Amino acid sequence: MKRVAILISGGGSNMVALAQSMTGDHPARPVLVLSNDPKAGGLARARDMGLAVAAVDHKEFPNDRKGFEGELLAILEAAQPDIICLAGFMRVLSAGFVQRFEGRMLNIHPSLLPKYKGLHTHRRALDAGDAVHGCTVHEVTAALDDGPILGQARLDIGPEDTADTLAARLLPLEHALYPAVLRRFARGDRTPVLIP
Repeated sequence: MKRVAILISGGGSNMVALAQSMTGDHPARPVLVLSNDPKAGGLARARDMGLAVAAVDHKEFPNDRKGFEGELLAILEAAQPDIICLAGFMRVLSAGFVQRFEGRMLNIHPSLLPKYKGLHTHRRALDAGDAVHGCTVHEVTAALDDGPILGQARLDIGPEDTADTLAARLLPLEHALYPAVLRRFARGDRTPVLIP
C-alpha cells in the first residue's frame, strides 16, 4: 500500500477528492495533509476526515526558503510518504527539494499544459480567445509546471464564461482527474488519463 502526503495552501477541495478516493481496492492511503498556512481551511477538513495534519507557516521564514523547506522535509520524512500530491500548494519548491522526491511528486494545474504555466490561467485562456480550457496533472520537476503530463481534462469555453465561471466549471473536472491519475500512478502506471 502506497503512502500519500498531500500538500495544500487553501480550502483543500482537491485534497478532499484525493483522500475520499483512497478507499477499498485503491493502492494508496493518505498519511498526512501538510500546509504552508496554519489557517488553511483544508486542514480543518482533513482533521474532520481523521487525517494527520501539520503546518509550516512560510511567513515565519522571510527570505529563507531553505529553512522553510527544511521544516517541510522533516515533517515529510517522519510521515514516510511514497507519493506526494501538491493540491493547491501555492509555494514554489526549490530544485533541491523537488529532486529529493523525483518521480514521486504530482501536481494539478488549472490549464492544458504546456499552455499557461503559473498563475491566472483562466483569465489568460479567455484573453487568448481559446475555445477549450482544462486542467493537467503532471509529475513535478525543478521547472515550474513542466514535468511529464499524466492526465488532462478539457471543457469548452462558452461565450458567457468569465475567469470565475471557468474556475467553477473546471473544479469538478479537477476532482475527477486527480484521483484517477493517482490511482493509476500508485500502481506504477504513468499512462496519461484523458477526460473526456
